[in-house]
Amino acid sequence: MSEIFFTSDTHFGHDKEFLYGPRGFTSPIEMGEELVDRWNELVKPDDIVYHLGDFAMGAVSDPVFYNTILGQIKQLNGMILWIRGNHDSDKKIELICRECPNITRPIWASMIKNGKQHYYLSHYPTIAANFDDKHFSQHVITLHGHTHQRKNFLYPDNPFVYHIGVDSHDNYPVHIDEVLTDIRNRWNGITQLPGQGIQDPFFTRAYYALGDYVEKSLESQADTQP
Repeated sequence: MSEIFFTSDTHFGHDKEFLYGPRGFTSPIEMGEELVDRWNELVKPDDIVYHLGDFAMGAVSDPVFYNTILGQIKQLNGMILWIRGNHDSDKKIELICRECPNITRPIWASMIKNGKQHYYLSHYPTIAANFDDKHFSQHVITLHGHTHQRKNFLYPDNPFVYHIGVDSHDNYPVHIDEVLTDIRNRWNGITQLPGQGIQDPFFTRAYYALGDYVEKSLESQADTQP
């Protein structure tokens, strides 16, 4: 039976020290090699990996991209279901999907169900849970990347927005069971949820502000596509 993993913001080939340095590497090549090793340490060929965007960086016309970066990506195990990020250009998508038959053509967002739990998958953090729901399984869990944060939870009082990017998971993909366990533990430790008592005005403003930001970002990207 296939296992399910999530990851995001691998940034293969990103030649900036501010990205690979904090991850513990001395070069983008070293980072890419270790990302592949850690990925394949957990993910088997028959497993499923949802990659929530920003797969690789660099110009596809650069020989380094084709010979080195793409070569690293080709080594990744599993069926990789790609959610598009802000750095996933049309040219990179065409090349990666053509050369890597185990990677699907990306879409902007998706909803999946595992057991009784629904997950909203997007590169961008989005609040989807309805805090009026009484049972844990009735909450839609948002899984996201984009923020490059070191902690798994974007909001201290909202357990249902969860960062699955490599920067908060020691450069590994994260298994769906681990995700759900983390969220349940956070849920059990929260005594007052957003939308209750004095937090309500702040939560409402933050909710709509974030929604406006994501909508404008997507519109802006759509306008720049050829």
